[in-house]
Amino acid sequence: MLHATGTLLTIDVGEREARTTDIGDVLSSFVGGRGVATKLAHDRTPFDADPLGPENRLYFTTGPLQHSRMSFTGRMNATAISPLTDGIRSTNAGGFLSRNFAATGHAAVELVGESDELLAVHVTDDGVTFKEVPDLEGALVSETSEYVEEARGLGAEHLMTAGPAGENEVRYASIMTSDTRAFGRGGLGAVMGAKGVKCVSFDGDSEPDVEIPDVQTEVHRDAAQSDDPMKRQGTTGGTEFINDEFSLPTRYFSEQSFEDVADIGGDAVEEKKYKRGTCSQCAFGCKLPTRDDETGLETEGPEFETVMSFGSCAGVGDIVDVMKSNDLCDELGLDTISAGVTVSAYLASEDEFGNADLIHDLLPKIAHREGVGDLLAEGVERCHDELGVENWSSKGLEFAAHDGRAINGQGLSYATSNSGADHMYSEILSAEYSGELDPEGLDGKAEFLVRSENAAAFKDSGIVCAFSSDYATEERLAALFDADYDDLLAVGARVVELERHFNNRRGFDRSDDDLPYELPSFESALDDYYEARGWNDDGTVPESRISGGEGAVGAD
Repeated sequence: MLHATGTLLTIDVGEREARTTDIGDVLSSFVGGRGVATKLAHDRTPFDADPLGPENRLYFTTGPLQHSRMSFTGRMNATAISPLTDGIRSTNAGGFLSRNFAATGHAAVELVGESDELLAVHVTDDGVTFKEVPDLEGALVSETSEYVEEARGLGAEHLMTAGPAGENEVRYASIMTSDTRAFGRGGLGAVMGAKGVKCVSFDGDSEPDVEIPDVQTEVHRDAAQSDDPMKRQGTTGGTEFINDEFSLPTRYFSEQSFEDVADIGGDAVEEKKYKRGTCSQCAFGCKLPTRDDETGLETEGPEFETVMSFGSCAGVGDIVDVMKSNDLCDELGLDTISAGVTVSAYLASEDEFGNADLIHDLLPKIAHREGVGDLLAEGVERCHDELGVENWSSKGLEFAAHDGRAINGQGLSYATSNSGADHMYSEILSAEYSGELDPEGLDGKAEFLVRSENAAAFKDSGIVCAFSSDYATEERLAALFDADYDDLLAVGARVVELERHFNNRRGFDRSDDDLPYELPSFESALDDYYEARGWNDDGTVPESRISGGEGAVGAD
């Protein structure tokens, strides 16, 4: 099976030391990306590590397709224990970093320890250097990029950066790359900030020579020739459809459709789009550089989830206001979903839905933990009682859009996900929206969900963009990775199982697979899900399945 090649680079930021390790066996078993990072984290991070302590290890990984010239591969993965969910968390980001990372010759990098001084870490194929950067304390993401470009001649596409939110350990801080692309969900920017690392740069000329099957040309050609509406409107193109399906959270989940959706949806975003945007090597080009001529505001996005979190969920019906929220989050290093939902919880508590000026005032306060921002920086699960609102999170992660009360399989997915309320953890929502599955009810959906989670986990290991499904089909993925598709699903199943086992060892069980609303036959569906995976009925993984190596772990 095709897999990433290269070494593991361990960077101890406290001791200012670096060393390499051969991880060929891990690469061959887990392919790359999320799979490799999960295996390394499971085996090398103490189960009782404090997410914001020196024992937490922060992993960055690529997959074999980052050595290709194929569309949908301009992405890479980050993994650590999340300070928001307290469980293992993987998140990936697009942009232009992955090829620069691969050019260092490493398949994986782990940050360990913590530094007493704010650091910039520079990784090349010749080694690692550390530079104390006290002048960057509190610097915005773009200001950090400008500093590194002046000091080292490397642009933002070489960087991973913690904004002020990461430095101040906001529990949903992002790691930013290319200034506007985010390793967003779960607060890994806070992990980086807790280690005293402002930024890490990657540069080199030692990319391994990986032979990629010719089917990559077919995928790339079809992506280039497609007239998919995502090329014009990105993920916002489906906003009004989702609103019509009563699946668009509105005014902090008190409603499920938004009357001003046309003013923040795909057409509104497309009107502000002023040039084509893409990721490395991708001919699909679904990104959204936007500009408002009246105010001069320029940003990238907002994508659909940001339209939800700072638009409908906050009761804001002006796309320029949503664009400004998006831009502030990028500069401060905040996950737009968790930030928007948490701010919306505050708006609910103050009866201030629609107050965009208040939102824009709150975001810097959150990033710097000033005033009420210190409370909101903790996220909904930790602040909802004090605000006097419902807890719209699962496993501590704020809910994404695609409301599980309307598409019930997605609700089950939010509950079973090892990452919490993550809409990207499975692909079941697409089946429910398309009519392949009846959106109502959970009968027969557990086995579909298992396969869907496994498929998503494999793509995150490959690494292949989630929006590639019409182009990197099951047949083409099998050809790309030189394996039967069921073998790819088996890799994904091992990843999901290791995540679950790690979280079990941190105290997670069936009681954490929960939702703030009722679904029909939910407990029965959980039983079916655990049975399909071969897990215990309390939501834990039998130790024999881990100690026994790579056995059958729910791949069928």
